[in-house]
Amino acid sequence: MPEVIAWVLVLAVAAYACAGGTDYGAGFWDLLAGGAERGERPRRLIDHAMGPVWEVNNVWLIFVLVVMWTGFPTLFQAVFGALWLPLALAAVGLVLRGAGFALRKPARRLAQRRVYGAVFALSSLVTPFFLGAALGGIASGRVAVGTTASADAWANPTSVIAGLLAVAAAAFLGAVSLCSDARRFGADDLVGYFRRRALIALGALVVLALIGLPVTHSDARHVWEGLTGGIGLLLVLSAAVSAFATVALLLRRTYRWSRWTAVASVALTVFAWGFAQRPYVLPTSLTVADAAGAPHTLWWLVIVTVVAIVLIGPALVLLYWMDTHGELESLTDADTQAGRAPGDTQ
Repeated sequence: MPEVIAWVLVLAVAAYACAGGTDYGAGFWDLLAGGAERGERPRRLIDHAMGPVWEVNNVWLIFVLVVMWTGFPTLFQAVFGALWLPLALAAVGLVLRGAGFALRKPARRLAQRRVYGAVFALSSLVTPFFLGAALGGIASGRVAVGTTASADAWANPTSVIAGLLAVAAAAFLGAVSLCSDARRFGADDLVGYFRRRALIALGALVVLALIGLPVTHSDARHVWEGLTGGIGLLLVLSAAVSAFATVALLLRRTYRWSRWTAVASVALTVFAWGFAQRPYVLPTSLTVADAAGAPHTLWWLVIVTVVAIVLIGPALVLLYWMDTHGELESLTDADTQAGRAPGDTQ
């Protein structure tokens, strides 16, 4: 039973990495879109593409926390005790990001939109970095039961690489998704705009992964061995194939499936990390079995998870389907032409 719950947790992390990562990536490109005039159209596309589902994606993060503190209370205590600072910074970024996104669109003054937009964009960079840094601290074995909070737990080589990889992966997912959305909304010039950025983000991912190999070899040996052999290696290779399949689809301007291959590459990487850590939840000090809660608690957690999948799963699938097929909201002529709303002032 603990193994089952552990894989439910990994699945939830993968879902959040893909769904939430796409939103963080959109915010990353919002940050780099340029000034008010040059970045107007990309930012309007980002607003409309994210609008219908941006809040829903955080459901996966809540699910991760619930499974973690219910199924593995010892793990929860150790992680939040040792990594409270990066996790708190990520939480602050999450709140500010949502506030900036929600308040930017209805703001009438250009100065207000700039402030809210900056908060949204910067938080979209900070949040995935600190979440990745926390995972890097866990993977490097610096977090154990009783570990006190310190900078070394999250400001170490593995954490820095993991944080940068999280940002790059989010940028990759966001650009691929926005490329597809631009075509769907008829903003043809933005298709090439985001296609170039998707290729750049993937290039950054490859470079960071190559840098990460010697870093993890010396700093996170258990995870490195899991990623370079057995099922972990197979999943890493499958993620690489999915990523380069995304490149091929983008270059051939076949955008229908590029979103799914990009998501597959990130999800497979998360599962590779899950296999690499086995049998530990905190390498190499706390096993899955030792971290698990009471057996009856785990059974109830399984029951609740199954009920949630049956009741909520179809609604989420329908929502994502409607969003990707343009059934929820479409761009207006004013949006695609970056028209200024009446009453806007400098």
